[in-house]
Amino acid sequence: MIASNVRAGVLLLATVTTGLTAGLFAAFAYAVMPGLARLDDRAFVAGMRSINQAILNGWFALCFGGALVCTLAAVVLHLPAGRRGPLPWLVAALALYVLVLAVTAAVNVPLNDRLEAGAARLADPAEVRAAFESAWVRWNVVRAVLNTAAVGCLGWALLVARSV
Repeated sequence: MIASNVRAGVLLLATVTTGLTAGLFAAFAYAVMPGLARLDDRAFVAGMRSINQAILNGWFALCFGGALVCTLAAVVLHLPAGRRGPLPWLVAALALYVLVLAVTAAVNVPLNDRLEAGAARLADPAEVRAAFESAWVRWNVVRAVLNTAAVGCLGWALLVARSV
């Protein structure tokens, strides 16, 4: 009974943290970036820099890192025979979330760093923005879609685990 409750709790935490991260990326896709797009170049760069600095906090780290840790833990906890019903969905969610992390590390964070460096050296805001905005938005949409798919897999895993 205790092991079953731990498995269920970890799966729920994986779903919540992954969902919060998916919601963040989706909100950037449909609200934050379209809102910033309405600003002039200087205000856009300043706004994005401010967001990039503010997002580096414990709550973001808890969700962003917690999604990986909890999903991985859910996979491990569902490895024993008799507990594998949700395992394919958990592995799919983990793979999707690893792709989210890869896109973040390979594309979005380097773009954030270049935005910061361009602004710090007082480069032309229009050039800084042009080198940043369209690529960042495009790859953020990829992250939002992958992350939302991971949430769907975790939600399905919850349903399958309930029936096992």
